[in-house]
Amino acid sequence: MTPSNIPMEDFVAGFSPQGLPVRGRVIRLSEGTISPILKRHAYPDHLAEILGEAVMLSALVGSGMKFQGKVLAQAEGDGPTSMLVGEYTKTGGLRGYARHEPERWAWLDKVNKGGKPHMTQLFGATSLLGQIIVYNNTELKPYQGIVPLAKGSLAECAEDYFRQSEQVETRLRLAVKKDASGGWRAGGMMIQKIAGDEARGDTEEGWREAEALFSTLTLDELTDPALPATDLVYRLFHEGGVAMEPDAQVLDDVCTCNRERLVGTLQGMADESLREMVEPDGTLKVDCQFCSRTYTIGIEEVTSAAN
Repeated sequence: MTPSNIPMEDFVAGFSPQGLPVRGRVIRLSEGTISPILKRHAYPDHLAEILGEAVMLSALVGSGMKFQGKVLAQAEGDGPTSMLVGEYTKTGGLRGYARHEPERWAWLDKVNKGGKPHMTQLFGATSLLGQIIVYNNTELKPYQGIVPLAKGSLAECAEDYFRQSEQVETRLRLAVKKDASGGWRAGGMMIQKIAGDEARGDTEEGWREAEALFSTLTLDELTDPALPATDLVYRLFHEGGVAMEPDAQVLDDVCTCNRERLVGTLQGMADESLREMVEPDGTLKVDCQFCSRTYTIGIEEVTSAAN
């Protein structure tokens, strides 16, 4: 192992158990990433947990990309939560946002007696859509993969996605926890089967061994600040040894919103619609749903008379 190259918090890194047909990634998030993202909007605790899981999923998928771009783990529906999105950019920025109806959420919490809702409760059973969206900065169209949201947890749904859409056997654990001070911590791990070939031979037996080891991983271990991620990976796969990739990526709470892009979007709207939005002082005030930053833009900057 090469733990000296791996940060303690707010990072994602790859690893390879020696002697097993597996590639893996591990992620740890805390004060520099997931805590401000979740505290910014004061979501109900279980919704914050699931949003944190979506943010981790986007980073675990996106950090393995060889190109510049971004990944969104996104879900929409007609349930108490109508939209949820976690986003990772290849530069290491993370952001997340969820939209929910407080009254319907309170009812769901009462029905579940405070328990964590499953996916169909969260998004509704009739209008259910989950996606993993990959944007390559050099291509015009993103890649969109549908994620069936029929399982209890986001991790289980993602495992189905990799198996069905990517034909890659995958095991995933995601954990998000609120501490006594109101801050948030998160940790996740993903392993994927490497297919057999002439050099490796059949990899099924080795994959079953890796699955058995991975099944011992607990959610508490993933968020334990006293247990570094490198030690956790080694604890799981110590028998054959494990190599951590040296290029661990530091992650940060970074929103991609900016004034120039917003002005361009507003300029594409009809003048009549813009004037309905204008404040008494002649400006448009637009909030970023992700970071809650408020942009103040003069109506003359975006109407057709200004172009």
